[in-house]
Amino acid sequence: MAGLQGKKILFGVSGSIAAYKAAEWVRELVREEAVVTVIMTAAAERFVSSLTFAALSGNPVHLDMFDTDSERIMAHINLSREADAMLIAPATAQTLARLASGIAEDLLATVALAARIPIVVCPAMNSAMLAHPAVQENISRVCRFGYHVVHSTSGSLACGEIGDGRLTDWESTRETLLALFQPDDLCGRQVVITAGPTREPLDPVRFLSNRSSGKMGFALARTARRRGAQVTLITGPVSLANPPGVDVIRVSTAEEMAQAVFGCAPRADVIVKSAAVADFKPIAFSEHKLKKKTQGLQLDLEKNIDILAELGRKRPPRQLLVGFAAESREHASEGRRKLVEKNLDLIVVNDILGPQTGFEVETNQVILIDRKGHVELPLLSKEATAHRIWDAVVTLLPAVSVSPQEYSSGNRDPGCA
Repeated sequence: MAGLQGKKILFGVSGSIAAYKAAEWVRELVREEAVVTVIMTAAAERFVSSLTFAALSGNPVHLDMFDTDSERIMAHINLSREADAMLIAPATAQTLARLASGIAEDLLATVALAARIPIVVCPAMNSAMLAHPAVQENISRVCRFGYHVVHSTSGSLACGEIGDGRLTDWESTRETLLALFQPDDLCGRQVVITAGPTREPLDPVRFLSNRSSGKMGFALARTARRRGAQVTLITGPVSLANPPGVDVIRVSTAEEMAQAVFGCAPRADVIVKSAAVADFKPIAFSEHKLKKKTQGLQLDLEKNIDILAELGRKRPPRQLLVGFAAESREHASEGRRKLVEKNLDLIVVNDILGPQTGFEVETNQVILIDRKGHVELPLLSKEATAHRIWDAVVTLLPAVSVSPQEYSSGNRDPGCA
C-alpha cells in the first residue's frame, strides 16, 4: 500500500478565490509522488496563473476544449482515460450546476462527464450561495451520481463573513483520495480502537504515564476508515489531530478509558487495544502539590483494571478482539501467553527497545500472532503496518456482525452514538 505514489490524478480547478489553496494541494500530491495533470476553467485563470500549476505539477495545464494542438484535440475524452481519479477543487456553484445538469460547456465539465473513474468534488463558495436550495440540490444530485463530495467547512470567508463554504482542508481530501485505492473489506464493520497513554494523577501538577505517542493507534484508525469501517477512536492524551471521518473520544486516566471502551464495546465488530494503559495508579491523590523531601518519596500504588482481559472475558463469540504487547524480550513467547490468557484472536507484539520500533517514531516492526501461528513483519511505516494488521483481521472476521444484545456488559457510551 503505497498511498498516492504513482497515482495519476486529474486535478480540476474552477473560478474561486480558494484556487490558491489548490496550488498547494498540487504541491502536496507531487510530494507524495503522484502524477498530476491540471485542468483550469477560464474563471480559475483569473485567480491563479496556469503557469503556477504547470510549474507545481511539472505537466502542461489544459485550458481549452477546442485546443488545436494535435495531442490535445480529444483531451475531453483522453485525459480521464489516462487517470486513476479526478479531483475538482475548488468546485464553484457554477461547476456544481454543470456537473449536476450534464452541461458540457467547458473542458472541465466535459472531462468529468466523459470520465469513468472516481471523481472527488470539493465545493467552496460564499455561505449564502451554498445555502441556496438550488446549490444544495446540485450537491445532492452529484452525490447520487456517484461523485465523492468532501463538504466545505465553516470559518472566515474571503468576503469577510464567517460561515459555511470554506474549502475543506487537504487532510480530509487526501483521506478521501486514499480511500479510493484501498479495499473496502471493512465496509459496514463497527471498529473500536484505543490509542496513546493514560495519565494517573499524583497531585495537581504530576502524573504517572508512559512514552506512547498514539501514532500507531491513529494510523489504525485512519486506515480502517479508508477501508470502509465506522471507526471510534478512544485516545489518551496525545498531540495528534483527529483523523478525518473518525469519531474520537478523548480520555485521560485508565478508568476513563475503561468506561469509554466498555460503553462502545456492545456495538463493535472489532476492538483493537493499541493504547498503552497504565498498569498502576496512586492509591491516593494529593489535592495540593507534593513537596520535596530530603529522604525521597514513597508512592503507594494499586492495580488498574485490565481492560483487555475484561473484554476477552465478556466478548460475544462473533466479536474480534486484537491486543498489543510492548515487549523488551521473549517477544513471541510473551505474545502467545497473552493471546491465550486474555482470550484474544490476534496480538501485535512490538519491540520497545528497537531504535526504529519503539515509542515516538514513524516506523514499526511487529510480530502478528494468532491461534494458528505467527508472522514477523518487516520494518514498515506505521500506516503500512496498520494495513498489514487489517489484512490479518479481515481473514479472521466472521461473516456475521456482532449483535449488541449478545454483549454481557451494561450501558452504551453516548459518545459512540
